[in-house]
Amino acid sequence: MNVVFMGTPDFAVPILKEVHEKYGVNLVVTQPDKKVGRKQRIQEPPVKVTAKELKIPVFQPRRIKTDFDPIIETHPDIIITAAYGQIIPKEVLFAPPLGAINVHGSLLPKLRGGAPIQRAIMRCHEETGVTIMYMAMAMDSGDIISQRSIPITKKDTKGTLFEKLSIVGRDLLLETLPSIIDGTAKRIKQDESEVTYAYNIKKHEERLDLSRSKEELDCQLRAFLPEPGCYLKIDNQRLKIYDGRPSDDPLKDTHKGLDNGTIVAVEKRYFRLKVKDGYLDIYEVQLAGKKKTPTFQFLNGAGRKLITLRKVFH
Repeated sequence: MNVVFMGTPDFAVPILKEVHEKYGVNLVVTQPDKKVGRKQRIQEPPVKVTAKELKIPVFQPRRIKTDFDPIIETHPDIIITAAYGQIIPKEVLFAPPLGAINVHGSLLPKLRGGAPIQRAIMRCHEETGVTIMYMAMAMDSGDIISQRSIPITKKDTKGTLFEKLSIVGRDLLLETLPSIIDGTAKRIKQDESEVTYAYNIKKHEERLDLSRSKEELDCQLRAFLPEPGCYLKIDNQRLKIYDGRPSDDPLKDTHKGLDNGTIVAVEKRYFRLKVKDGYLDIYEVQLAGKKKTPTFQFLNGAGRKLITLRKVFH
């Protein structure tokens, strides 16, 4: 078989490795290299790094909508995608006789779009999963072939859930491919009445929304961990939050009239913020221009004057 694999982030790496080991991949298509960090160093996508290790040719179009000839020239029997990151044109989707297959990180028709894993955590869902599907022109609207669900725990972050779903996707795809190849795969139409969307994350969503409940704030923060973290502002300074946990303590009557974001306690290992229905305890932070640090170190250094009782974050 001629197999073209399309993917970009770490999520797609285990899937690429297994498909190549079992079937052989003739071409890897991934996003262009990008500049990252203050020094703007060039960073290759994880899938490209893996493809080079496996000695698979790599194609990195900036706009696949108009630049796709190397894919067609490979004469793929099947295209497999996993978090590629661009809308694939019909000339590519309908080229392979076995179809274009997508490994999507949600239980479709829920969470169609580019950020299903982050959105599942942000919306405090209790489960998610992986869908193997035939691709169609409309975003994530194709027929479902197979699905597998997993729970989202209270400790799951974007990072842990990406890892879990990557392995689930790898295993489910390898179980499903034989039926796709021999023509016996199921085609289950998606129920349009159950469709929800998981659009790409925007920069402004990193700011913790203090109007939300402590559980919702916990979900928002975990959706941005381990990186880039969330942030709040105090005295016109941005403080990144990398470890914030909802407290089990009930909201005191003396705190109910305070603004959300008010510092109501400064302990040895954390400081406590009043939120909508309780408290959020902050254990790890980063001030702009400084290193990430546990709160107890921060309170002994740069944060000593910044974090005081009754100051308000916003």
